[in-house]
Amino acid sequence: MHELDRRRFLHQTALAACLAPLPLAGRAEERYPARPIRIVCPFTPGGGSDFMARTAARVLGERLEQSVIVDNRPGAGGTLGCDHALRSPADGYTLLLIAGSYTVNPSLYKLRFDPVADMTPVIQLSKGAYVLCVNAALPFKTLVELLAHGRQNPGRISFASAGTGSHLHIVTEYLFGMAGVQATHVPYKGTGPAINDLLAGQVDVLVAGTEALMQHVKGGRLRALAVTTAQRLRAYPDIPAVAECGLPQYDVVAWHGLIAPKGLPAAIQTSLNSQLDAGLQSPALLSQLEPTGVLPAGGKPEAFAALIQAEIPRYAKVVREHKIQT
Repeated sequence: MHELDRRRFLHQTALAACLAPLPLAGRAEERYPARPIRIVCPFTPGGGSDFMARTAARVLGERLEQSVIVDNRPGAGGTLGCDHALRSPADGYTLLLIAGSYTVNPSLYKLRFDPVADMTPVIQLSKGAYVLCVNAALPFKTLVELLAHGRQNPGRISFASAGTGSHLHIVTEYLFGMAGVQATHVPYKGTGPAINDLLAGQVDVLVAGTEALMQHVKGGRLRALAVTTAQRLRAYPDIPAVAECGLPQYDVVAWHGLIAPKGLPAAIQTSLNSQLDAGLQSPALLSQLEPTGVLPAGGKPEAFAALIQAEIPRYAKVVREHKIQT
């Protein structure tokens, strides 16, 4: 090859290298999402968490014009699905649906992940309240009456939960502990069986989601004594808050949210947050959720991270004081 031809060849080769397409990873990041997104739900299908996971999948899919699927991976109080999701690549294609139990589990299980350091917050999806109900055949008309009876009769009040160490168990122990009431815990394998025994009069009290209990309150079989948030719910203005019943510091929000593995690129975190935040404000979604007592949350990732970090030590104290073990 002549020297002039050789120089022309080298120049053209260098130019071609500069104009070559970006590597696949770079292109995928630029046009995210280029393939379906997966939301891991660490609970069984059909429950409230599964419902919120599928709601988020629908909202995100519509906003991003991409398929979003829900992958249910239940087990060990939700820790199995969390561990699987948080060990996935931090590329925006695996998200994790979490609920209040995420902030309880660090005190109950030997986790293989750090619930704060090993995740990237995306958004709080919902905020609502639990409602404390008793069987309508019981004489208690108010929470004040129930608590007074409990103080005078240690261990005589029984309360159901969705299982030892479940969020429902912890927030009920939190309430009775703050009120100075010694109550007897009766764990069940899920909220459904607990509701059935409450309806049958086998247990006295259950704290659970409004969407699960209020249908029975309206039917006259249960009596709602209080909601767990600091303020009354707009959907049920006649039910007082626990804070109004002599426990002003009690405030428990039932929430769901989305997180991702640590290291999620900031651009993807921002995109997911902004798309979901906008989608959650849909009037159609609001009208669907509000009658259940659940409201869309939204907001910045930093606010959701602050909620998680605040709840972990609060529930650790309850677990420690009540010597709760799974």
